[in-house]
Amino acid sequence: MVSPIERCDYFMTLRIEIPRDEQIDSTLCLLKEGYRFIPNRRRKLQSDLFETTLYGQKVICMSGKEAAEVFYQTDYFKRKGAAPKRIQKTLFGEHGVQTLDDESHKRRKALFMSLFTPEHLDTLKQITSTCWEQAFLTLEPKSEINLFEEAKKIMCQVACQWANVPLKATEIENVANDLWSLVDAFGAVGVRYWQGRVARKRCERWIEKIISSVRSGITQVEKNTPLFNIAFYNEQDGKNLDIKVAAVELINILRPIVAISLYITFGALALYQYPKVKKRLQQSEDDYTRMFTQEVRRFYPFTPFVGARVRNEFVWSGHLFKPNTLVLLDVYGMNHDHRIWGNPSEFAPERFAEKNVTKYNFIPQGGGEFIKNHRCAGEIVTITVMEQSFDFLARKLSYTVPKQKLDVSLNRMPPMLKTGFIMTDLTRRE
Repeated sequence: MVSPIERCDYFMTLRIEIPRDEQIDSTLCLLKEGYRFIPNRRRKLQSDLFETTLYGQKVICMSGKEAAEVFYQTDYFKRKGAAPKRIQKTLFGEHGVQTLDDESHKRRKALFMSLFTPEHLDTLKQITSTCWEQAFLTLEPKSEINLFEEAKKIMCQVACQWANVPLKATEIENVANDLWSLVDAFGAVGVRYWQGRVARKRCERWIEKIISSVRSGITQVEKNTPLFNIAFYNEQDGKNLDIKVAAVELINILRPIVAISLYITFGALALYQYPKVKKRLQQSEDDYTRMFTQEVRRFYPFTPFVGARVRNEFVWSGHLFKPNTLVLLDVYGMNHDHRIWGNPSEFAPERFAEKNVTKYNFIPQGGGEFIKNHRCAGEIVTITVMEQSFDFLARKLSYTVPKQKLDVSLNRMPPMLKTGFIMTDLTRRE
């Protein structure tokens, strides 16, 4: 059987022109259409592969299970240079694991994977459960909360406690807002973007001071925790990471956990809009909690796409991919592709009871293998925290959802509920 990927041979390979987006530059369309940008053009051009121009450079967009299998082949794609500087200066930070390739990526990725052992995850479960319990320990009659705002602070506490990063009670709200601003700047222009830039500088200064204090011995920290392991991690030269890079990597532990507050809000929305699902979640065992969590990750918008650059020239499906070309893989579109999910517009956790999920057909946080590829190392952390959070919201808390606007805008990246999901009349379940 001949592989769909062959090395480019100008004399033997028939090349087909990639369909082209008609806009001279589609940046404004991307900002306007958000998560629908790639799916809209896939339908219009009737192709899972098309070419466009974003921020003045040629970009190839691709979608589908087969496209994902190609996208995560390291012989053909690299991550160095894929994330624009504007993203590195907000979301990712500079010189972090997301920007590395080959052996340097494998070594740095192994540092993260060493933190996600069953023992570490059990600790994370306990911390998450405790933080939710403590947040709602004393509830005033007729109390009202904005779930998204509360979840940000709870997730910030979870992240810092688990990573062993010292955090005062008076700092929680500001730190939570700064870590969220890094995420919120991803698809932003103007004020939101610059808020992310400022927050990035503040976060890195804060973490650099902590790491410096740990390295000097002023602050004693428990071994085999994220703070300790990152502070004293060294590359092949036997030296600790540059303190700025170490700060970036520790923030790469904290930021994604705070970002889970968005998933938690969407989960609460699902519990409200699908009461039968909520009832089953309250009555079922852990398997249904897992299925519900996976369906929230599939159904609601989070990561719109992931990017890489072509490493070596190759031909796939008759199309020529030239070195250094930026390629975007359509994550949101794949999560809503009827060829993969049947009825993708239906919220149905049961699909994960039977669905043969692979590393290429379900990629809400990227695909491929954890060590070899750039699949999000913290995916298991996300799932663990979400499961504990949904268990609390569905089984241990009673509340009323007042009338409010609960539409999810697909134009905004990341998406937000305008109200943040207001909950009233909160009481603890016995």
